[in-house]
Amino acid sequence: MTTEELKKRLKVFALRIIKLSESLPNNITGKTIGNQIIRSGTSPGANYRSACLGKSDKDFLNKLKMVEEELDETLYWLELLVESGLVKEDLLKDLMNENYELLKIIVSSITTMKKKLNSGLK
Repeated sequence: MTTEELKKRLKVFALRIIKLSESLPNNITGKTIGNQIIRSGTSPGANYRSACLGKSDKDFLNKLKMVEEELDETLYWLELLVESGLVKEDLLKDLMNENYELLKIIVSSITTMKKKLNSGLK
């Protein structure tokens, strides 16, 4: 997957999170989780774009770790939506799968970059 393809995929993911947030109930739980998931779910795309502009491999790696953290947090909020009964699992299944896939891609990139840095390659 190219950098541009991943940027696009993260943006589509963010847009899906925005739509989900807008569809949550207008109660304290819906508003609270909606606010949290919108922050964590839109952040990976922005942080990945920033990582691609990194000044060094270490900078790139640190920003990728932020992407990983935000994707993991988003997964947490998605799980809470399902486990609280606020949203049926069937409705979030595809979004959660995409979250897992994006997380795997980022973790793989982190692993590759760590190997590169540890081997002394520039």
